[in-house]
Amino acid sequence: MATGRGRLLQQHWRGLQALSLAPGGIGRAAGHTWFRRASLKQCAGRRELRDKFTANRSVSLDSLPSEVLLKIFSCLDAVTLLCAGCVNRRFHHLANDNFLWIRIYSAAFSPKRSNWKAKSAGKPVGSGTVPSVKDKEAGYWKREYISRQRASVRAALAQVLKPVSHYTGLPVKTQEALRISGLGWVIILKEKNGKEYIMEHIDLSINDSSVTITWYGKNWPRLATLSTLDVCGVTPVFMDRANPPSKSGPRWHSLIAKYNLSNLTKSTMIGGDGLIRIFCMHPGLLVGLWKREEELAFVTANLHLHQLVEKSTLGSATVPYELPPHTPLLDDSLEHGLHGYQLHVDLHSGGVFYLCGTFRNLFTNKGYIEDGYVKIVVISFKNKAEHLPLIGKVGLSWRTDIFDGCIKSCFIMDLTLLDEYGKPFWCFSSPVCMRSSGPSDAPNFLEQTYYVDYVDAEGKVHVELVWIKETEEYFIASLVLYPRIAKINRWFGTAY
Repeated sequence: MATGRGRLLQQHWRGLQALSLAPGGIGRAAGHTWFRRASLKQCAGRRELRDKFTANRSVSLDSLPSEVLLKIFSCLDAVTLLCAGCVNRRFHHLANDNFLWIRIYSAAFSPKRSNWKAKSAGKPVGSGTVPSVKDKEAGYWKREYISRQRASVRAALAQVLKPVSHYTGLPVKTQEALRISGLGWVIILKEKNGKEYIMEHIDLSINDSSVTITWYGKNWPRLATLSTLDVCGVTPVFMDRANPPSKSGPRWHSLIAKYNLSNLTKSTMIGGDGLIRIFCMHPGLLVGLWKREEELAFVTANLHLHQLVEKSTLGSATVPYELPPHTPLLDDSLEHGLHGYQLHVDLHSGGVFYLCGTFRNLFTNKGYIEDGYVKIVVISFKNKAEHLPLIGKVGLSWRTDIFDGCIKSCFIMDLTLLDEYGKPFWCFSSPVCMRSSGPSDAPNFLEQTYYVDYVDAEGKVHVELVWIKETEEYFIASLVLYPRIAKINRWFGTAY
């Protein structure tokens, strides 16, 4: 048997040698190449199988079971959990789980001996507390937590805003309130098809009684496609006084004012220069359009400091903050509501103040009530001793990322009228423009005269100015307020 097997192996070996030496045989080098190619094909096949196997074994976070995701979510803080809920519809549903939020709520607000402290990832202690969690609709405890957090923010801001200036009647720590709340402002441009563009403010300046906020850039949408513009205050949902506010977390939008961009007409244009035209829209919005392209160049909002923090933080994205109802303070005086006023007025632009004036003990009487207004004379045209000069060259400064300029005869007017109790009665901040009324016909003024008129739902303001050529300055020769009688009756409980 052994000899037979040896003979067979020897014959087989001779056959292989003959095949390798025959013409057209595979040869040693060719054989090596053939085996190498076969080996490479086998390796490539193995890699392909390995890749398919690995792809089949890879697991996305979204494919995890809900129980596992809830376990992961239970390790997140409130800010991260809110962000996770924005990933997709499934994450939003899971991130609203009441057991997750009641743990966060109880850790932040519940007393030490709380029945809501959890013993495990999803089961609160005490049999009586389980129905209180399960019976609530999804997201209930998330809303409760956010509501309590915002209530604590309101309480903190109320304490900061308590001290009031006797000079302006406005809070003296407004800047501190803006800092600790992380308050900023955005404009939301809405197209006619419903698409929205949100723009963060670029420039911000805080004045004695107002805030001036500016937006500009290169990526404005086309004006013809836009319908409305919203000005909103933006704050972090959760305020941490120990750390600076973060702009990357969830933020709360509070609508301040909504504007219709179809109102950019000749009647609302107040001035222009070689590059732009500017339009004023109440309350206090200034819109600049490039003259050549008729497209947006910049937007500036002028916001009075009275109730500004409340308006910018306590409203919603669609409904503005509603001021608390005013309770009239009754008085036995026959002229109640017609005396004891104090006026603070600023005329400024671009950080330059042309006038800062305070006028006390302003009054009127029933004889000055006409056409639904009452006349309060602040500066009399006849009394030259009361006339006030405007400091510097009057003009409204504007700026974009490419150009800047100054439009003559325009500026920002801030007006704060306090009642006899020192409470803000009528406040506004708005762009205004001087219009020429020709040479003065008064015997004491032989120079050019101008006027400024402002009107809103609360009343009217009329200013007359005289240009003195020798000194090259404007003088305010007359300043008259016209509060609405309906406003006075509501405020003081009178019936004029």
